[in-house]
Amino acid sequence: MVLSLVFRAVGVFKLSRTSTLLTGTRFYSQTEPEPLTVRQQNNGIRRIILNNPKKRNALSLSMLESLRENLLTDVDSDDLRVVIISAKGPVFSSGHDLKELTSAQGREYHTKVFHTCSEVMTLIQDIPVPVIAMVNGVATAAGCQLVASCDVAVATEKSTFATPGVNVGLFCSTPAVALGRAVPRKVAMEMLLTGTPISAHDALLHGLISRVVPEERLEEETLAIAQRVCRASRPVVALGKATFHRQMAQGRDAAYATASKVMVDNLALRDGQEGIRAFIEKRKPVWSNEAEKAHD
Repeated sequence: MVLSLVFRAVGVFKLSRTSTLLTGTRFYSQTEPEPLTVRQQNNGIRRIILNNPKKRNALSLSMLESLRENLLTDVDSDDLRVVIISAKGPVFSSGHDLKELTSAQGREYHTKVFHTCSEVMTLIQDIPVPVIAMVNGVATAAGCQLVASCDVAVATEKSTFATPGVNVGLFCSTPAVALGRAVPRKVAMEMLLTGTPISAHDALLHGLISRVVPEERLEEETLAIAQRVCRASRPVVALGKATFHRQMAQGRDAAYATASKVMVDNLALRDGQEGIRAFIEKRKPVWSNEAEKAHD
C-alpha cells in the first residue's frame, strides 16, 4: 500500500514536471502553446530568448511581432540598461519562415512581413539601450541580419553565419542592408552571391561579431559585457549609441560636425560633469542616470 502511494506520488511529480514550463513569472501548460519569445529582466539586463527551436527559430511574422513587443516594453524605464537576444536550440535563427512567403499568402502579406522585419531591425539600433546578440549555433538570412543589426554580438566557436537566399531563388536583399554595414562590401557580396556560410572566426575577422568564445563561457562573457554597460550612465550611453548610428550613415565631415555637437551636449549633462569630477578627484562616479543638465 505504501509503495503504491509512493509510485503514484512520483508519477504525479513527473507529470507536473512535464506539463508546465516556468518562464519569467508565467506558467505554460502542455495544452497552451509556448511563447515564441521569452522575456526576463533582472538588474537592468533584459533577456529576450527566441523560443521556437522546432521551427529553427524562424522569424515568422508572429515571431517578429513578439520580438518587437519585447524590445519596446518599458524601453524608456530607468530600470532597463541593456538587452540580450539569444535563442533556444542549436539554431539561433534560420531567417524568415518560407511557408509565409508562398503565393498563397499574397503580396500584401509579404509586404507586411518585410515591413515588420525592417521595423524590428531598425528598432534594435534606435532604442536608447545597447542590444547584444548572444549566438550559439546557426544564423542564416534574416537571422544573420538580426545579428548584424545588434550593437554587440558574442558567438560560440561552433556558430556559423550565412545569407543563402540565392539558393532558394530569394536573394537576401533585406539582410544585405545590415550585413553590408557590418562587413566589408566584397565579403558581403560573396556571402550574398554564393550563400556559403562563414565560421565564427571569419565573422569576427570581418566585423560581423564582436567576440568568439567557447560554448561553456558564452553566458559568462555576454553577461560580463552587459554588466559593464550597466555600470555606465544610462543617458550618456543612450546619447552615444544614437550618435554612433547616425555617424555611420554620414560622410566624414558631417560625422565630425555631428560628433562635436554631441560631445558638447554630453559635457552639459549632469552625469558628464560628474564623470569628469570623479576622474579628477580619483573616485568612482555616482551617476544620477537622469538626462539633467549641469549647464546650458
